[in-house]
Parts: sequence; structure tokens; C-alpha cells
Amino acid sequence: MIILVDDEDRENEGDIVVAADKVTPQVINFMAVHARGLICLALSHDKVDSLGLPPMTQNNQAPLSTAFTISVDAREGVDNGVTAADRAKTIKTIMNDHCTMADLTTPGHVFPLRARRGGVLTRTGQTEGGVDLARLAGLKPGAVICEIMNEDGTMSRLPTLLKFGKKHGIKIVTVADLIGYRLHKESFVHTAAEVELPTRYGRFQAIAFENELDTRTHLALVMGDINGDEPCLVRVHRADLVSDVLGFTGSRNLNRLNWALERIAQEGRGVLLYLRTGSNGEMALDTLTNFLHRSENADNLDDSTAAASPMAGMNFREYGIGAQILSHLGLNKIKVMTNNPHPFHGLAGFGLEIVDWVPISDSDSDIESPSN
Repeated sequence: MIILVDDEDRENEGDIVVAADKVTPQVINFMAVHARGLICLALSHDKVDSLGLPPMTQNNQAPLSTAFTISVDAREGVDNGVTAADRAKTIKTIMNDHCTMADLTTPGHVFPLRARRGGVLTRTGQTEGGVDLARLAGLKPGAVICEIMNEDGTMSRLPTLLKFGKKHGIKIVTVADLIGYRLHKESFVHTAAEVELPTRYGRFQAIAFENELDTRTHLALVMGDINGDEPCLVRVHRADLVSDVLGFTGSRNLNRLNWALERIAQEGRGVLLYLRTGSNGEMALDTLTNFLHRSENADNLDDSTAAASPMAGMNFREYGIGAQILSHLGLNKIKVMTNNPHPFHGLAGFGLEIVDWVPISDSDSDIESPSN
């Protein structure tokens, strides 16, 4: 039994989480008496499909898209379905590998939830977190979860959750901790294609990486021998369709991209990691929206606003995928090209160490025209 806390930008709430394989009537009763929230059964995507559990509604309007299925009870071995023993029996029935809808009745008193494929790396909720924790523990991917509420009926936040955990001897883990652990321990990237690519700055080895978490393909441009103990020059560049391809006036993105490629060519070795953070349409819309904002607020923008670090706006998953690619390339000590150096926690888990920060230029006048 643990307390799983989600992100401050999400609900900032804590759930008691117990592996469904280990549920007992005592566990259910503890949740009902002390946690006071709704007791649910988080199940893997595959388990819900194998049972044939339909969604509670075809039009899910929940703010965080919590994926409830229809509620159920075990068909046999229960009384009215609501007692702690009955709910534990229903959960045990569902977790049986041979369970089908014929073994269940509906509606009932157990509320299954469908976790998304990819777990917390695709949705940062307690549903996915509970399923991930059970799987990582070597148990069947299912968890009983219950929100922790205060005695006055309000939701418990972190300060109260810490006291709750201390009182009952329950350890606390965050969804962010779980994301970090999975990104460190599991590999989600693989090489999709590799080719020697001639550019205006010389020949690079272009390596396309696919990841298992979404359909995005990322690109690493590699020059020279990047392995060994000598620190390697690295630029992480967030893809921007409009800026990178069209190079519209007022955009510094393309200048930074060209400057980084030239700097790598001058040094003779380095990596430019070109990360896609959305579909082409999403990236184009984001760029145009940001450009409109900049135009309307030009007097309030300074150089630091325009030269933000490309990794500063990434979510933890994108950051982890980028780190996995750099690790996959065999990098160890790196020199990061950016004008906004800031600590990236957890890099050591990927075998990476930032040993230096290299300022970049936003001006096209600083980019030399290569000779043919």
C-alpha cells in the first residue's frame, strides 16, 4: 500500500494504491474508513478489452478524461456487492485470467478504470500510475485506488497527505517519480533509418529515431566520432515547421539551428538533436499563435524571452525521450549549446553529464557562408 500523488498542475491529490492481486476486505475497509474517496479498480487497456467492459459513457466529458467503464459485481460469492468482502471478491474475480463478462453482473459496486497504453508516459494520472506500479512489482497490471479526503469532505493536498502517510505508516511516491523511473529503466526509442546527409556545413550522419510512446519521429544529425571521454557538443532543437522551413522574419529559431550546425562543423564533432513535439499542423499553429502574441506585445519582450532554452518548455516525457536518444548514441559527457542554462535533473540516470554550456547566437550575421 502506497500513496500516489499527481502533479501540482493537475489535481494535486493523493490516492491510496494497492496492487489488485493483493487486495483484501481489510484493504477495502481501510480505504472506505480512512481515505473516504471513491474506490476504483484501475485496469490495463488489454484487460478491459479482454473482459469486454464498455465505457460508462460514449461522451466522456470528465475534465481529465477519466475512463470509467460500467460498474460491476461478481456474479457468484457475493451478497449485496457493497460490503468490503464483496468488493474484494469482485476485484479478485476480475483479476482472474479466465474471467469474462459472464462472471460479472452490472451495474455493481466496483468501478473499473481503463488505463491508457504507455501508462504514466502517456497520461499522468493515478489510474495509469497504479497499473504501472503493479506491473513494475511483477504483479498483474491492475490496482485498487482511492482518493484521500479530509474529515470535512475536502480533498487532501500534499501537506495533509504527508501527515496521513506518517500516521498510517504509508510511503508516498509521486507520478513524476514514476515517470522518471520508467524513463531511466526502460528504453522507448529505436533507430528507424540512417543515412549520410550532405549539408551546407558538411556531411552529417542522419539517424531517425522512432519511439513507442507516440508516432513522432525524431532526428539526430551526427558529425565525427562522438564517443569517448572527450565532451561532445550537443544542441537540442525543438522542431518548428514554419520557422525552420520558411524562416519568417522575426524568428530566431532558424538562425539558432544554422548556427549550431556551423559550430558543430567547426569543431568537427557533435550532435544536433531535432525533436518533434507535435504534429506538423500543431507545430505550425503554435508558431503562428506565438508570432501573433509577439507582434501584439513587442514592447514587452526582451532578448531573454526570445532566446529561451529549447528544453525549457518540454514536458518530462519529451525531455526523457531526448535523453534516451543521446544515451542511445553513446554520449557521456556533453557540452550543451543554449543561452539559458538551467539544471536538468535526472540526467545521470541516462549516463549523461553536462560539463559545459556553450552560448549560441541568434543573429544571421554571425553565420558564415560556407565555401563550395
